[in-house]
Amino acid sequence: MTRKPKVEVKATEGSMFDAVLARLDKAAEIYGLSEDVKNVLRSPQKAIKVSLPIMMDDGKMHIFEGYRTIHSTVLGPSKGGIRYAMDVNEEEVKALSAWMSFKCAIANLPYGGAKGGITCDPRSMSVGELERLTRAYTVALSDVFGVDHDIPAPDMGTSSREMAWILDAYNKVHRSDFPGVVTGKPVGLGGSMGRESATGRGIMICTLAALKKMKLDPKKITAAVQGFGNVGLHAARLLHDQGIKVCAIGDHTVTLWNEKGIDIAKAVKYVKENKGILKGFTGGKEIKNEELLTAAVDILVPAALQNVITKEIANKIKAKLIIEGANGPTVPEADEVLKEKGIVVVPDVLANSGGVTVSYFEWVQNKYGNYWTEEEVNAKHDLSMNTAFENVWNNKLEYKTTMRIGAYITALKKLEMGINAKGHY
Repeated sequence: MTRKPKVEVKATEGSMFDAVLARLDKAAEIYGLSEDVKNVLRSPQKAIKVSLPIMMDDGKMHIFEGYRTIHSTVLGPSKGGIRYAMDVNEEEVKALSAWMSFKCAIANLPYGGAKGGITCDPRSMSVGELERLTRAYTVALSDVFGVDHDIPAPDMGTSSREMAWILDAYNKVHRSDFPGVVTGKPVGLGGSMGRESATGRGIMICTLAALKKMKLDPKKITAAVQGFGNVGLHAARLLHDQGIKVCAIGDHTVTLWNEKGIDIAKAVKYVKENKGILKGFTGGKEIKNEELLTAAVDILVPAALQNVITKEIANKIKAKLIIEGANGPTVPEADEVLKEKGIVVVPDVLANSGGVTVSYFEWVQNKYGNYWTEEEVNAKHDLSMNTAFENVWNNKLEYKTTMRIGAYITALKKLEMGINAKGHY
């Protein structure tokens, strides 16, 4: 018999990991997860912190702090990105590693979850400084990374360039060629076609699947996309290609609104020609960032930072559907507000899993030495994302809960199976 006790989420004012635990605990109680399995999932398997002395261009030494947390390997080798940002810390990396465990389980990938990061400001560093930092980080973690152990990928502040450096540094340490040790590489070095736009494509697929469930016509729908980096840019572009009118976009430099719809192709071209920033684009009037989140649109795509949808913002949101492109954009206390307002939220652990799905495809191609066309990758990606969406939607209905908790239950079912099947010491 399905267990459906009524559970409320307590307000969480602490760290990102507290937010992970709040959702995990609620899903565990609704699903009826055993305390033993829940406690296993509440603690990461391994956390590594490294000090990285780097010679800067001015001749002075700077000590950077780097992190790698492996949350789980119960379903396979750990998988997760590496982010470069000034606010990277142990708690954030721990939270993101747990989300990766859930994300991979929901996507039905043979991976566990991990995450890494370095506390730095990549925008203020030269290419040479970034390369030295990336190589030092790789050497420091060369006994952690491995094709069948722990596989990094790009995240905030990193790209295919950094992944190429990681690949080269790892290969030099181990004196062999291991293309599958990292994903998100340049195509010429074993990267997969379709990888750059994969997260944005996943957002588009989840949006269309949700609109179908809600019986809404994409060609009569408006959207606002917060964030215009790799994820937000491709999400906006692909949503626009499906006939959805994107009325608001924004990045860390400017937020724009155009009631008639922004010309996304022109915005993409402008960003690519202007160092990756929107500032100066004239396709809409400038508004405050909060106004994008609370705009009168049908779909809201927060694809920038975590914790942007607070309880206060949630009360002002007018969108019918939220597709979480960023990791952790909604704080736990806002979930209840959105639920009461009847807003459908496709959570981050489902909505932005297109990236790790195509990372898995890249890893498979590297292992076999056989590479697919972009059409093949997109077709496999779309099938995988639609399957994951249906599984989450069905658990949402079965347990009479939200999409977020339905997603966590989907992950818990698979992780519980793995933990119990493998046994314990």
